[in-house]
Amino acid sequence: MTGALIQNGVTIDDTFAEAFPMKATRLLITAHNPAWARHAAVAATGFATSVIACGCEAGIEAELAPGQTPDGRPGVSVLLFAMSGKELAKQIERRVGQCVLTCPTTAVFAGIDDGEAVPLGKNLRFFGDGWQISKVIAGRRYWRIPVMDGEFVAEESCRVVKAVGGGNLLLLASDTDAALAAAEAAVAAMRRLSGVVMPFPGGIVRSGSKVGSKYAGLGASTNDAFCPGLLGLAKHSELTPETRCVMEIVIDGLTEHDVAAAMRVGLQAGIAIGAAGGLQRISAGNYGGKLGPYHFHLHRILAGGNA
Repeated sequence: MTGALIQNGVTIDDTFAEAFPMKATRLLITAHNPAWARHAAVAATGFATSVIACGCEAGIEAELAPGQTPDGRPGVSVLLFAMSGKELAKQIERRVGQCVLTCPTTAVFAGIDDGEAVPLGKNLRFFGDGWQISKVIAGRRYWRIPVMDGEFVAEESCRVVKAVGGGNLLLLASDTDAALAAAEAAVAAMRRLSGVVMPFPGGIVRSGSKVGSKYAGLGASTNDAFCPGLLGLAKHSELTPETRCVMEIVIDGLTEHDVAAAMRVGLQAGIAIGAAGGLQRISAGNYGGKLGPYHFHLHRILAGGNA
């Protein structure tokens, strides 16, 4: 840990989180009241923790007041990320069709104005079985699909933009309670920002992975260097006997700046808990620069930089 920085008793490793290019979109889901908008958003972003097996990574970005939505109703903004525009378009159509169209009182709109257009309501309109109608307002086409509570309104297309996936922090603590407290505080701080989501349950992942495996055909496997139960067994453990729990936070963002900003407030939240709260170290996962072109250096981010 050459060049490690210590703040409030917490060691900040002189290392970087390695992130990679993704494609992303923002959808605005509205409904009759906030509860139903959130029901649709939760369902649409389910099973979306990692592109390793889920096809996309997604999460709720923010809750929206009526004055922030296209139809003047309460809503939720969600971000979806995939490794290609083609895969993202497939995920959007399936998730909106199965989780938003089906949810009482909802409508869905594009939340990004620039980028490559992909279908949103363009194909879902066929569910209307010929009864669907379209309307163009201010140059944007919307589809009205008859459903049993009235109609489902969907903007015809949404926009896909370049994005960044895989920003991360590793929080090393004395026990489970301390690790969870630090990780929860960091996620809460990150969620106050726009342009980012933390796609794992509660924003936290305990099964951090490394690239590759001893088993042929398995692309990812447990990050043994940070598993307390493998101390003394793993060839290159990063831990000491005093570290009994590690939690990871993975961040996807619309821009490099968004990811860096989220990592910064996460670092600050962990440091505020400090050694007195059981947090010992903050590190990050990387593969020596071989995985992705975005390198978020922890010391630079704390100093106010992007990477």
